[in-house]
Amino acid sequence: MASMEIGAAERTTKDPEQEPIDDDEQSPVEEVRLTVSNDDDPSLPVWTFRMWFLGILSCVLLSFLNTFFSYRTEPLIITMISVQVATLPVGRFMAKVLPETKFRVPGLGSREYSLNPGPFNMKEHVLISIFANAGSAFGSGSAYAVGIVDIIKAFYHRNISFLASWILVITTQVLGYGWAGILRKYVVEPAEMWWPSSLVQVSLFRALHEKDDQRMSRGKFFLIALLCAFSWYIFPGYLFPTLSNISLLCWAFPRSVTAQQLGSGMRGLGLASLTLDWSVIASFLSSPLVTPFFAIFNVFVGYALVVYLLIPIAYWGLDLYSAKNFPIFSSHLFTAQGQTYNVSAIVNEKFEIDMPAYEKQGHINLSIFFALSYGANFAAIVATLAHVALFNGREIYDRFQASYNGKIDIHTRLMRKYQDIPNWWFYLMLLLSMVLSLVLCIFMKDQVQLPWWGLLFAAGLALIFTLPVSIITATTNQTPGLNVITEYILGIIYPGRPIANVCFKTYGYISMSQAVSFLNDFKLGHYMKIPPRSMFIIQFLGTIIAGTINIATAWWLLTTVENICQDQLLPLNSPWTCPGDRVFFDASVIWGLVGPKRIFGSLGNYAALNWCFLGGAIGPLVVWLLHKAFPSQTWIKLINLPVLLGATAAMPPATTLNFNSWIFIGTIFNFFIFRYRKKWWQRYNYVLSAAMDAGLAFMGVLLYFSLGMENISITWWGAEGEHCALATCPTAKDIAIDGCPLH
Repeated sequence: MASMEIGAAERTTKDPEQEPIDDDEQSPVEEVRLTVSNDDDPSLPVWTFRMWFLGILSCVLLSFLNTFFSYRTEPLIITMISVQVATLPVGRFMAKVLPETKFRVPGLGSREYSLNPGPFNMKEHVLISIFANAGSAFGSGSAYAVGIVDIIKAFYHRNISFLASWILVITTQVLGYGWAGILRKYVVEPAEMWWPSSLVQVSLFRALHEKDDQRMSRGKFFLIALLCAFSWYIFPGYLFPTLSNISLLCWAFPRSVTAQQLGSGMRGLGLASLTLDWSVIASFLSSPLVTPFFAIFNVFVGYALVVYLLIPIAYWGLDLYSAKNFPIFSSHLFTAQGQTYNVSAIVNEKFEIDMPAYEKQGHINLSIFFALSYGANFAAIVATLAHVALFNGREIYDRFQASYNGKIDIHTRLMRKYQDIPNWWFYLMLLLSMVLSLVLCIFMKDQVQLPWWGLLFAAGLALIFTLPVSIITATTNQTPGLNVITEYILGIIYPGRPIANVCFKTYGYISMSQAVSFLNDFKLGHYMKIPPRSMFIIQFLGTIIAGTINIATAWWLLTTVENICQDQLLPLNSPWTCPGDRVFFDASVIWGLVGPKRIFGSLGNYAALNWCFLGGAIGPLVVWLLHKAFPSQTWIKLINLPVLLGATAAMPPATTLNFNSWIFIGTIFNFFIFRYRKKWWQRYNYVLSAAMDAGLAFMGVLLYFSLGMENISITWWGAEGEHCALATCPTAKDIAIDGCPLH
């Protein structure tokens, strides 16, 4: 019988009936055995009209919405889980209404096709979700390189062409795929490389495709929750913005700087602050409903230690780094007198540092929170590597060695029924993306500053780290980042050029992250028995489409929203403050324009923070030695310094309000409801998360197009934000500075 699937040619004609499973073929990882099905039906259609329609539509919508919301004060990332839940009822509806008539395509022989080859199946669903999420490294939302375009146009007020921007986004997203594909045999096929995060997706797919005959089906629940979320967001999103950040201490003590520093959830420590806005809860840390409680608890411990112990001691107790001259929490850069640093004044016509102007304005200073967050990041990077080496090193080594023993598990055996991807596909992708990147760096160097050797250096770093980082991720679910290391390296050897630094960081860090994300998706496809060539094509096309939508959306907003990202020039409570881009811009100044030697080196104020690298290396060693000395004390092994030190890595731009609400909601759903209402949690928890994201996104876009573009706003007490203006004042004497607008 002729297949009705467009991609049927990539399957072999083996009997789909399952062969007996030997004990030796069982996965050596218990979590995999408990979660992943050992069955496969190769006859299921994969490249269907439904998959292409919903995949492309989801990819375009997800890319647009994630980019659109990334510029807002409370950015929202709509995740792959939202696509999984939302496309299921649509796919089933299409399977009911599309015609089943078969037809032939001229020029493609006698093979028959159909718009509706049967029930909507799990493999189509997997490909749709991967298609939608292809351009997002580990759920990061918009393409990372869009931030470079943002800071050039919105912060430095310089020009970059759309073509250069597009090439920059696409090449940084695709470059890592080339060598990732070649590394598949080391980190995807071996059963010991089990990629824990993929099991969450496998579990959800299986749950969604189980027969659901209950009165309140998942689809019905999703629709009701979506309508509620959609309707509610008009209040915090437009009519009553104060609901987004309620700060009780600021209301109680309207003239106290200290009370507002303690109580502000946006510019302070967030005591007694709360929110009724899902965009605040899920903005920087993603949905708390899909984060396991043990991870939430680890984040809480690290967050509490930094925010409620370390920061108060450093600010009020020690006045560390003249902390009281600056706001307690800010991502801005300051002069020694506490005024906002005029970065534009130290950039010359060549887009490089103007040393006389820099010496006149003086050293760059950071808020105490921003400075210590860099120290925590330094420690967390090294602590992650040290912790994994000490606690998981033997496991990683044994599993990597086992991958060479020639034994295959049931999942690899089942996947060998499908045609593999020729290596030349990956070589060609690597060659084309590298050539296009070199064209950008050689012929458009005046726009990106990065020399050709810098590109090769960054790609080399990414290539070297992809395999070890992939192995770490595949076995421990921890992914060390190269962002600080890459910007530190180029800042030392090629200082004074801000855009060169962020481009080097992006080619080095993001190409590796994209490679790891590519491999993670391949492992999901491996578990779900998706034909490899379908996976490759969907990931590649999805990345190109997503990157194009990302930069097109960004370009539109940058050219239509007046004073976008300029929080001091925007109207009161304008949502277009670009918190992520503000931190990205500051990083370009610190590491690229001024250079780490004048910030964290012998010529700067923060050289002592380099000791955090050593602390990050020693900390896990101390915990490991304690564990070895007292093996009966199992609680010692639960001390995870990378999580504790990295808990506040998102701050800034994330604020204490984001963390407080995220921890609170996550604890309610993933501890109390999970423990005492587990059946409800199993059926509806992920569905609720997806509905909240989708309802908020649709209302947010509707409000912008219907009211925001026309600058239609309302003025009353409830539209004035959190009422914590004094939190920006370093000291009480600065109240007279008209609410301290300079801070």
